[in-house]
Amino acid sequence: MARRQPQHRPLNQRTLVIGGLLVGITLIIGVSLFSRTPDAGRIDAADSQLVADGRIVYRAYCASCHGADLEGQPNWQQPNPDGSMPAPPHDVSGHTWHHNDATLFAITKYGGAAATPTNRPNGMPGFGTTLSDREIWAVLSYIKSTWPPAVQQAQERGHN
Repeated sequence: MARRQPQHRPLNQRTLVIGGLLVGITLIIGVSLFSRTPDAGRIDAADSQLVADGRIVYRAYCASCHGADLEGQPNWQQPNPDGSMPAPPHDVSGHTWHHNDATLFAITKYGGAAATPTNRPNGMPGFGTTLSDREIWAVLSYIKSTWPPAVQQAQERGHN
């Protein structure tokens, strides 16, 4: 007795709609989780202890790429030969202040690939296994503390 081969049916419209909805819901959940500030902290440039701690952590882990004075690498807006971008400045001449707290935290914790198009290499490592969440918030607080009040306020308003 011959085995009956399963019939392959073309995808119908209902299957495509359900699949599209599932993809859409997944994207919405992912974006909302990524854009939400984790409960562990926030960037607080007014917290002098957090800023002081952040300065120490910045010097130990960030200054080698982003500069002792937050100046970034030369030609930071021009791609490296491999397509990655040089480390940008974190002072007001850069674009750090254009990102909200949650995005800056995610980039620092998970690496630059968290915010880079998938078709471009990114040299920013994630520090989630090296630094605690508090240390990440401290570094970001230190960086923000160096910006003029108007730039700090623009960043808080979500200038992206």
